Amino acid sequence: MFENFVQKRRYFYMFSGVVIGLGLLAMIYSVISTGKIFPLGVDFLGGTRFEIQFTDTVSEEAVRDIFTREGITNPSITALRGQDLKNAWQIRTEFVDANEAHALQTALENLAPLVPGTFSVTTVSPAVGQEVTRAALAAVIVSGIVVLFYIMFAFRQVPNSFRYGACAVIAMFHDLFVIFGFAAIMGMISGWEVDALFLTGVLTVAGFSLQDTIVVFDRVRENSSRRRSGSGNFEALVNRSVSETIKRSLITQLSAMFVLVSILLFGGASIKPFIAVLFVGLLSGTYSSIFTAVPLLVSWELGEIPLISRVKTA
Repeated sequence: MFENFVQKRRYFYMFSGVVIGLGLLAMIYSVISTGKIFPLGVDFLGGTRFEIQFTDTVSEEAVRDIFTREGITNPSITALRGQDLKNAWQIRTEFVDANEAHALQTALENLAPLVPGTFSVTTVSPAVGQEVTRAALAAVIVSGIVVLFYIMFAFRQVPNSFRYGACAVIAMFHDLFVIFGFAAIMGMISGWEVDALFLTGVLTVAGFSLQDTIVVFDRVRENSSRRRSGSGNFEALVNRSVSETIKRSLITQLSAMFVLVSILLFGGASIKPFIAVLFVGLLSGTYSSIFTAVPLLVSWELGEIPLISRVKTA
């Protein structure tokens, strides 16, 4: 089945290019329409998020009027759907202090009775939001650098060990671009916002992606040490390595995906965006480990990548 796997690598590159390209188009459209590559939550921008549930039916316009009368301009209001979430709303506003939040709670209770214990307020100052953004960017960059040097050290007995690390990191960023595009698309379609849980999903996806890639590369390393191959035999060696690891990779990833699908179907509404990001990221990670990282390594070894293929690496 995988005898001619890497020989079809150009089709894999084209598919990845189409998927990432669609995500980039969604992010560009989001920037043009909203000024952000995807909708950001209060964890990043700073602000206040209210979650409430009424005992009686209340319209979105009535809820909006309450916030408008209290001086909150353009609140973002979303109806919460899911188990036991009848007449539930989530409202995102600019930063409000404790006194203003209390006044809003009183006004909402005058509108209709609230289900006891369902009024919650989450507030993040703009300074904290900026710190979260910097921490997210730093975490991704640092993890990529650490993994690159780790793979170079672990694969030091293999010629051009830098290429293994670089291809693994490229596959990781491939998966991150996929979930960024997914976040942008779902932001436009369903109004999903990126919050601190999204950062958790990003780091989790990065870890799964690297783990799966390293498993395949480790088998390539083992087969290379058993038989030193020239460039003419490298494709056959990689095909055999993928064939020997594909079942383990798929079983590991599919087991996690089945759990995520169960949570998507039966879990609460507030956690579904996070679970969906994890699912898409793991799906992309399973694909990229085999269909992106491995073919990219072969192309690099065979000198098919312009400019960098000519660079000698240790």
